[in-house]
Amino acid sequence: MLTRRHIRIKVLQSVYAFHQSKQPDIEKQEKFLLYSMDQMQDLYLLLIQLLLAIQGQAEDYLVKSQKKHLATSEEKNPSRNFIENRVLQLITANPSFTEAIKNKKLDYWAQDDEYVTILFKQLRKKEWYQAYLEKIATSYAEDQEFILKLYKEIIAPNEKLYEYLEDKRLTWLDDYPLVNTALMKALGKISDKNASDLLVPKLYKNHEDREYALTLFRKVILKEEDLSEEIEGKTPNWDKERIAELDLIILKIGIAEFLYFPSIPVRVTINECLEISKEYSTPKSSIFINGILDKLVKEFEENSKLKKIGRGLR
Repeated sequence: MLTRRHIRIKVLQSVYAFHQSKQPDIEKQEKFLLYSMDQMQDLYLLLIQLLLAIQGQAEDYLVKSQKKHLATSEEKNPSRNFIENRVLQLITANPSFTEAIKNKKLDYWAQDDEYVTILFKQLRKKEWYQAYLEKIATSYAEDQEFILKLYKEIIAPNEKLYEYLEDKRLTWLDDYPLVNTALMKALGKISDKNASDLLVPKLYKNHEDREYALTLFRKVILKEEDLSEEIEGKTPNWDKERIAELDLIILKIGIAEFLYFPSIPVRVTINECLEISKEYSTPKSSIFINGILDKLVKEFEENSKLKKIGRGLR
């Protein structure tokens, strides 16, 4: 689930937090780095569970409508298309998903159901929701298309939900766009055969990614002096104090990858640092960072300090 870019962002945030701390503790910050990455899976599971919570509200609404004293014929015999949506039934019946929710104690929607209500009310106003309910019978593909639309148009862009998640866990702010993308892909491919893998995906692509996160964090912190020396003299128009701290950390991440990660191509490192700087630093940061990293690569090559292995690693 985690991409290398997201890992770099988590490392950037952890290094920044370490520098801001009045009593910096590398082991404590390292634990928080792992924790913040782990939270991404919690968010993924919670948002899937939100689909089931909205379905639950729809069922409650249906039952209450049937009990009305002057219920219409439509209310007495309502459509159960959403209640019996096959994709949601697949999720509900999946033991891996149910166990993960239980183990992580992700019962938020039972406690904070006002957010579920907001989303369900918004859904009821949509013409495509009414059109879905009016279908005499639905196929699995139609059920799947409806869930994708529900997530994309109702859940993902909702500002109240975003604010709620921000208040719940601060680390989720940066995870939200990535989790939304991952969830849309999963919901678009889910079936009986792959449900467990898609509903409870592995956090890391492989063991190397977890080690990469920890090693990169340690190198940037423990080799702080060496990395700073590499930057010295490469910024003639900038005093060190005038360089944004985030820019300095991004530069150090790039230099650390140049020197200590022989299997990561130089161009990949530079491109990733530029993309992160565009999102997290000032508008001109990417130009500044690109110039410094390019200079350093040429210098490292001349001094034989750049030891990359494999093809296409320049």
